[in-house]
Amino acid sequence: MMSDLPLDQVRTLLAVVDERSFDAAAAVLHVTPSAVSQRVKALEQRVGRVLLLRTKPVRLTESGKVIVRFARTVAHLEQDTRSELGLGEHGTRTLAIAVNSDSLATWLLPALARVPEHLGICFDLQREDQDHTAALLREGLVTAAVTAAPHPVQGCTSRRLGRMRYRAMATPQFVTRWLADGPLTHQLPTAPMIVFDRNDDLQDRFLRALTRRRAFTPVRHHIPASQSFVDAVVAGLGWGMVPEAQAAPLGGALVDLAPDRPLDVPLHWQQWKLDSPALAAVAGAVVQGAKQALR
Repeated sequence: MMSDLPLDQVRTLLAVVDERSFDAAAAVLHVTPSAVSQRVKALEQRVGRVLLLRTKPVRLTESGKVIVRFARTVAHLEQDTRSELGLGEHGTRTLAIAVNSDSLATWLLPALARVPEHLGICFDLQREDQDHTAALLREGLVTAAVTAAPHPVQGCTSRRLGRMRYRAMATPQFVTRWLADGPLTHQLPTAPMIVFDRNDDLQDRFLRALTRRRAFTPVRHHIPASQSFVDAVVAGLGWGMVPEAQAAPLGGALVDLAPDRPLDVPLHWQQWKLDSPALAAVAGAVVQGAKQALR
């Protein structure tokens, strides 16, 4: 029974997961690493299952994910209760949110800035590709996520935010060097490409829609930071799918390779089903910010 789980052990497991190691958790909890290890081991013995893989960083087992979701729920309810009783006006609470890099670089931060300061929320933003942020919800590592997944993760609600529009962009010089000798459908698949990381398939998705082919082997430059990705396109290293919000201020520095073929990525806000004023305030700010920034 969850109610039979010692809360100090549950909180310790959550700290290990959030801090990624036993030593870092010990520093946060102001105890020794040995005490942290003993608490986690005692919790594992109590439930009769391994909860953590002792890797670097640590990784949750499926049973561990269940306990961490419970731990995070308890932490939120505890914070809200203290606030309602007038015991936590000057305290803070941490809200872990998974978000894709392009949202983080464009519209999300202004949205979060609208959250009332008196709620005392500390944002723990965890960057992940929009097609993979929902996995962090399933694992209990975050409480909410900006995600491409429309169907809610078990125990979560889902709200549509809008569509982030991308355009295939390159410099005029790049176009002259790589794309001037034939139709775009023939030239672009062999031209150097900028990709964010190995989870980023926007460029391949665009090429598949353009050419109806499935596999491409151009030169690929991996640039795992949103602004640096755009900088790489501006520098002429390759072409890439650039968010409209980042492309607009660049003026004539970049050329839209296919003006009639934008690529829209639907985004959704998923969050745990918690009756939490703080989480509701954040959700409201995010939805309003998306309404202004997305299509």
